[in-house]
Amino acid sequence: MGFPGTWMTESESVVYRVVPKCACSTIGQIMYYSDHGEFFDGDIHDAQSGLHKWALEASQEPITRNVQGHESYAFTCVRNPYTRVLSSFFDKICGIQRNGKRYRGNLVPMLIYQYGVEVGGEDGKQEFDQVQSFRRFLLFVRDTIRWRRPMDPDIHWSAMSGHVSTFICNGGRYDNIFWTEAFNDGMQKVLDAIETPQDVKLAEIPRFNESEGHGPKRAHPVEDYFDDLSMHLVYEIYKRDFELFKYDFEDPSNKMPVGEIDLDEVHAKLGN
Repeated sequence: MGFPGTWMTESESVVYRVVPKCACSTIGQIMYYSDHGEFFDGDIHDAQSGLHKWALEASQEPITRNVQGHESYAFTCVRNPYTRVLSSFFDKICGIQRNGKRYRGNLVPMLIYQYGVEVGGEDGKQEFDQVQSFRRFLLFVRDTIRWRRPMDPDIHWSAMSGHVSTFICNGGRYDNIFWTEAFNDGMQKVLDAIETPQDVKLAEIPRFNESEGHGPKRAHPVEDYFDDLSMHLVYEIYKRDFELFKYDFEDPSNKMPVGEIDLDEVHAKLGN
């Protein structure tokens, strides 16, 4: 199994478990900058060098050695499940991807046909009922996660606890898990805890939101997308995420956490 989704600086100053839709582009660029004093030119997910990634074969041995020996500070970053699944819908389903095509080829036509989802036309720019379409998308998300039909769940909407757990199950241990909603505080704690070849001044780092501009703008406040049934579905899908990462299930309008993350609890509950 190894350590899928794990990135490490070449200097081995820090190890990061990527959780999709949780500031991963910005975090990856900060890691890249902390070694090289410059940002990767392009989407950090496309970088084939300058950063160890589990997906690169040459990186697997150093990542395995480092993580299993806990030789470096290890962290990840999480996000409110309501805003994360909503962001996935607008970016991946409604948006045109950076290759100029729809995400995953025939996925969107299948969603239109089987679930009645609308996406704003060919270019994602036309008016459509965002609330209705999102709620239908949520049924699809539940089907992929609960029954793996009509396809396996996608990394962008599968539960964060699943991503976080693979790192623990294979012998890793987190020193820090912080919230996207308090990004500067969390990322600063990471930087304060490690030695980097290049000095990183967090206040001067731009935000690398690679998904921005892909899809239509969200037309309503977050809570408008979630009625009683949608909240029930979200809880069914993301129950562990709400509990472990201390988000407010009762109030979709409150994106902020309501308690502190207990690292021991996370390791105990996700480690088997």
